[in-house]
Amino acid sequence: MRRRNRRSISKERILMVASSVLVLGSLTATGLWFGRDGGSQNEGYVVDLSAIENNTAAGQADNGGLQNRENIEREAGLSDDLDYDPFFQETNSQKVENPDLSESDSMTEGADEEPEKEEDAEEPEETTTTGKAVANEAAKEKEDTPAISTAMQPALNFSDSDTLIWPIVGNVLVNYSMDKTVYFPTLQQYKYNPAIIIQANEGDMITAASAGKVISVFNDPQIGNGVTMELGGGYQATYGQLTNILVSEGSYVAAGDIIADVAAPTKYFSVEGTNVYFKLTKDGVPVNPMTKLN
Repeated sequence: MRRRNRRSISKERILMVASSVLVLGSLTATGLWFGRDGGSQNEGYVVDLSAIENNTAAGQADNGGLQNRENIEREAGLSDDLDYDPFFQETNSQKVENPDLSESDSMTEGADEEPEKEEDAEEPEETTTTGKAVANEAAKEKEDTPAISTAMQPALNFSDSDTLIWPIVGNVLVNYSMDKTVYFPTLQQYKYNPAIIIQANEGDMITAASAGKVISVFNDPQIGNGVTMELGGGYQATYGQLTNILVSEGSYVAAGDIIADVAAPTKYFSVEGTNVYFKLTKDGVPVNPMTKLN
């Protein structure tokens, strides 16, 4: 029995030793195998520092050239448009295209609303155009109005004691006469004369006999173009046989200001010749101008 037990123990020991040797051999072989693969892999992953340095130098050279080119392009672009940036262009600008935004819904809605904005903007343009037209007409009328003494005069207060200056220097062809008739050569008849007919030369200048306000610029078949002025105190002066009239209704005229030129006589005064018709009234009643003329 003891021998059998010893033999079995010996066999167990031998099996254990053999198993241990087998396991160790397997582990050793496995280690050698992995060691060989690791060496081949390490050989493939060796870092070549010289190649990296060369690549870095080449990259810096390329980057330096690219940067120089970008700087040149940037400097050239600054002369054209310092603030140009396509990503910050205004959407509603009429001179800039925005391809990235033209297809969006917001741009479509904005395009639909633009006609309304244009219609709203047209209203002040029409108003402005009308205002400009009125201003131009006023300026044109102002240009057409001759440059005379238009300074605001004091209250017109021509009195019975005041005198007049002659509108033009010349002989009296036909005297004032309201108490009896006088003869008119052209008409070949006697009639009352509420004015005086002063001899003149065509083109001579006619001056205002007194300060006054122009209340009427008219045309009459007998005395041609005429002007009536309010002198104050109920007095009015009327000038006839005029041309190139320099005053307009509503304007103020100082004594001695030129108001017109002498025109060719009408057919009613063809025999008398070129003349100036001068009439003075008070409260609508004719007054002999000779009593007021210096």
